[in-house]
Amino acid sequence: MPMREECKHFQSRTYASGEVARFCVLGNAPDQPWSCPEDCVTYERRLADVGWTHGTLVSRPVEPVPEGSSVDERRSVLAEADGIIEQVAPRLDEERQRDLERQERGWRFWRRRA
Repeated sequence: MPMREECKHFQSRTYASGEVARFCVLGNAPDQPWSCPEDCVTYERRLADVGWTHGTLVSRPVEPVPEGSSVDERRSVLAEADGIIEQVAPRLDEERQRDLERQERGWRFWRRRA
């Protein structure tokens, strides 16, 4: 079963590079962007598009499923990518905190000392 675009948990984003990301925001489509589980328990039909910004009426076709790859192989690749991100994220967070602290320190000389 292809991705259910009418599900309220389905999202699609088009980036400046032209790349399109199609996914389930709950993460319940292990074979995204190609298909949703047939018996997805979180499927809910979208009833309204209030406050949404819609792009062009022409949507890009979904790229074909890679030949010779199974759902398990694609999951393992995504798991490896997730592992890399999990290793790097704490270091990036620390760097961001240091940058924020440096910015705060830089403006302290303007404050009046009591």
